[in-house]
Amino acid sequence: MSPHLRRGGVCFSLGGMSTPAASPLQRRFVPVLLVLAWLLFATGIFFPFFHVAKFWIFHEAISVVGGIATLFRAGEYFLFTVLTLFTLVFPAVKLGLLGIIWAEREHDLARVQRLHGWVSALGKWSMLDVFVVAILIVTMKAAGLARIEIGLGLYLFTFSVVATQLTSAWIDRLLRR
Repeated sequence: MSPHLRRGGVCFSLGGMSTPAASPLQRRFVPVLLVLAWLLFATGIFFPFFHVAKFWIFHEAISVVGGIATLFRAGEYFLFTVLTLFTLVFPAVKLGLLGIIWAEREHDLARVQRLHGWVSALGKWSMLDVFVVAILIVTMKAAGLARIEIGLGLYLFTFSVVATQLTSAWIDRLLRR
């Protein structure tokens, strides 16, 4: 006999733990959202977040990875570390954990719920980078030092955050059934 029995949308484990069974749509939708979030994240960090024009002469496109590398070269190790953690590491770890949670959802409920707790905690911290970028843009615009135009990378990164949040909420809903 199989260790899992499916009835009424719930996967019953013979070990006494149960996890929700995903519908056919959910089985396709969650992985598609995860892949989409990964692709948007991976491209968004390399495409320019914004284009800066200073004194109508100097033009520069700034991406997340380029900006972080510039901070390192300039010896701004504290900002380099903070932005690397909150802009690159936390979102990548969150996406990786969501993938593991989805893959393991019917095997080890205790582990899945523990990992989802980590995802929730990471989600609260991973928005710090958006706050830092917003402060930077407002400061530069307020000082009148530069003209700033939003780049494709900001949109890609933002859509990655939205896709990640949707995936996390969808998985959370499934785990609470």
